[in-house]
Amino acid sequence: MSDQAGRATMRDVAALAGVSIKTVSRVVNAEAGVADAVRSRVQDAVSRLDYRHHLGASNLRRGGGRSGLIGALLQDVSNSFSAALLRSLEDAARDRGTAILSASLDEEPDRERSLVHDLVTRRVDGLVLMPSTDRQDYLASEVRAGLPVVFVDREPRGVVADSVTVENLEGAQMGVEHLLAQGHRRIACLTDLAEIYTARDRRDGYVEAFRARGIRPDKQLCIQGLRGPGPAEAAVLHLMELAKPPTAIFAGRNDLTQGAVRALRQRGLSDSVALVGFDDFPLADLLAPALTVIRQDVGRIGRLTADLLMARLDGDTAAPKRLVVEPTLVVRGSGEIPPPDA
Repeated sequence: MSDQAGRATMRDVAALAGVSIKTVSRVVNAEAGVADAVRSRVQDAVSRLDYRHHLGASNLRRGGGRSGLIGALLQDVSNSFSAALLRSLEDAARDRGTAILSASLDEEPDRERSLVHDLVTRRVDGLVLMPSTDRQDYLASEVRAGLPVVFVDREPRGVVADSVTVENLEGAQMGVEHLLAQGHRRIACLTDLAEIYTARDRRDGYVEAFRARGIRPDKQLCIQGLRGPGPAEAAVLHLMELAKPPTAIFAGRNDLTQGAVRALRQRGLSDSVALVGFDDFPLADLLAPALTVIRQDVGRIGRLTADLLMARLDGDTAAPKRLVVEPTLVVRGSGEIPPPDA
């Protein structure tokens, strides 16, 4: 009765409903031109047989139809920022009956190109990308062919597309200025790889905060290329062994902040070394002291990204938009610890 044991086919539905396979196809694909009574009969047969429609096959038959899928390639879906962003995208997609295929890029350019290729061959309707590559020229032909692409957290290079980013430089400058205002001058700076757009901007914001006060930061206290909490923890432990250790720390990403927290706790310095982190994370307000952060409004970033993508899917052909979200300083205690000589 079916092509696989236990799985009903469109032919089975047609036979039970007493209609043609073409009529069943029109009903399950929500097409017009079917009488209400016939549509009801087909839907009843679908329910009785527990028929599951093959969307991929329908898209192939339609020749250019939509897949109902959106690709979301983020840096690390286990990171609280990427996870919250993905959730915002999922909420927006669900309202339209669209599913999301997501994956982590882990700052690997080859992985990015491979995953983009996989998603394009699966005929996703649109793509959200937090790129690892320096340039995204490889996407130019897909964009010209009409694939909607929205870049998030990092602006596109080599291709013209919509983007939603945060004022990283100004946010970092705000955080370091906050520490300077408490009287700190020996402020450590922890950032990711220098070639990453956001890490570079946040380090520049650190330098700019000092420059605005006519002060030069100690280069010995600036550590780049930190790839996670473990390296950040080791870096802070090293800094605390210096003859003149830092009295405050600016961490350029939430997982680097977590590493710094662990190191300070190990040394019993949580209440004596000030700490400001870029980007919030769950339970940061429950630490002792509670963590002062530069917060990105991830929910808003996700909604803006989804709105841009859905507008393109609905036929918006306006020039690409560049949306920039302002971060905010959230004062909780760790960033307000004064230097020892204050």
